Amino acid sequence: MEWILKTIQSSSELAIFLTLALGFAIGQIKIKGFSLGSVTGVLLMGVLIGQLDISISPTVKSAFFLLFLFAVGYSVGPQFVHGLKKEGLPQIAFAALVCVSCLLVGWVAAIIAGFDMGNAAGLLAGANTISAVIGVASDTINQLNIDSSHKQQLINQIPVAYAVTYIFGTAGTAWFLSSIGPKLLGKDIIEETKKYEESLGGAIQDDDSSLEYAYDGATFRVIKASSSFFNQKRTVQEVEDLLVDKGWPVYVEKIRTTSSNEIISDPTPNTTINKGDKMVLNGPLDTILSDENLVGKEVIDLELLDFKVENLKVMVANKEIIGKCLHTLKYNKNRHGIVILKIHRGKTTIPLLKNVTIQRGDVIEIEGRKADVDKFATYLGYPERPTNVTDILYIGLGIFLGGILGSLSIRIGNIPLSLSASGGVLIMGIIFGWLRSLRPTFGYIPAPSIWLMNNLGLNMFIAVVGINAGPDFISGLKTAGVSLFIAGIFVSIVPMLIGILLGRYVFKFNPAITLGACAGARTTTAALGALEDTLQSKVPALSYTTTYAVGNTLLIIWGVVIVLLMS
Repeated sequence: MEWILKTIQSSSELAIFLTLALGFAIGQIKIKGFSLGSVTGVLLMGVLIGQLDISISPTVKSAFFLLFLFAVGYSVGPQFVHGLKKEGLPQIAFAALVCVSCLLVGWVAAIIAGFDMGNAAGLLAGANTISAVIGVASDTINQLNIDSSHKQQLINQIPVAYAVTYIFGTAGTAWFLSSIGPKLLGKDIIEETKKYEESLGGAIQDDDSSLEYAYDGATFRVIKASSSFFNQKRTVQEVEDLLVDKGWPVYVEKIRTTSSNEIISDPTPNTTINKGDKMVLNGPLDTILSDENLVGKEVIDLELLDFKVENLKVMVANKEIIGKCLHTLKYNKNRHGIVILKIHRGKTTIPLLKNVTIQRGDVIEIEGRKADVDKFATYLGYPERPTNVTDILYIGLGIFLGGILGSLSIRIGNIPLSLSASGGVLIMGIIFGWLRSLRPTFGYIPAPSIWLMNNLGLNMFIAVVGINAGPDFISGLKTAGVSLFIAGIFVSIVPMLIGILLGRYVFKFNPAITLGACAGARTTTAALGALEDTLQSKVPALSYTTTYAVGNTLLIIWGVVIVLLMS
């Protein structure tokens, strides 16, 4: 054991990876459905391992933190910029006001409690579950014209306050929004949510065909044309028109003729179908089964079903459909044979209701025969075919330019005003993410790479923070632990109460939209999940995406502002 300890002390890089491993293990432990999460787990393990008096260069944490911030900006860029358009301005304004209240409430609480700027920054970070504030505030403190030992003392207080306030910041916010929030809105919120779904093309009845997500995947069945409908020759178009009148589109994909046993792989709308011919129909299973008696009976023909089906994600870039309702794609000629499975908007999957509008940068997941998928993908925008290739040039250039932007500053007295390198990289990430939504042919970063940049970047940073703060962590916890916890409850709940009141009386949002926007402005994904369960609907996700983009940006920048206010 002594040899292991000496090895860790002499090779500090090993301490980082041990911290990551133990932190993720602790973070995954669930007690009654609640877990600390990886970030808090890594921080606590870093503090524990930091008791071994291990010192790690701050350059390590800075490099990984910038990688994390660029990934954050890149992910929210399209939603952030889209929100600046007319239809998104109310949600942008709402999120901005909630974020300002998060800052002001945190500042006031810190002043009342007599916290220094380190504890104030940690309070803001933990109570609002925005881990990136730790890095941004640390960068800003380093720029202040104060003694270096005092700087380090303040920086070491940030993770202490974060750890104490984070647990209620996560669990408490989810509880408040999902349990108390609906009561404060004073309505039968589930009924109101269902009515809002109806206005978007949904319905209270689960079997209503206006719900786009009745499509649960491409289903191909071989049906023999044996009904009375085929007592005369019919065209593919006539068959599809017959079936679409009864519900969702059903497409004729292939035909085997009775007369010559020929297989027609790519029938046109004018291809004729005779009685006794076999057809491959593509559509929702329940629709095909309900329509079966209109055309004939299902039969077995394995050769006729021998073709490839592809699942593909496509980034929306076609100006023709941007801003249009999802319903406009239902009968679009380019969609022939295609099932729409999901629409991803940022980190959220939005409900597939027919009046939901399509935005630039949305990623639509489609499924169907490869030829049909290729055609529809080209129409929608840019297909994101599975690849492990990341545009490192794009990432490196974005982080470099962001760092240069953040280094620009002006001084007012002894206080430098600047975004800092971290704030500059976040802003540049937003710009680069938005640029890629305009020109998807460059700057591709696969989802697994984004996940790695987010999780490894942030947790490597947090691991180093915890290890370096370890020796001072316990004393800091003893000094201000109880007061920090109480202040954290106040800073977590009050902005959410303000947000609910703003949504109800000022912006007059639907209750579900108000609650989703509160969760988004606070970037609390756990709260969104709790809301969707409580309301039995995905409607809150519609207001989560834009407000999440705004919240993720402003709350991180508040790491600079809280230090300047406290200084």
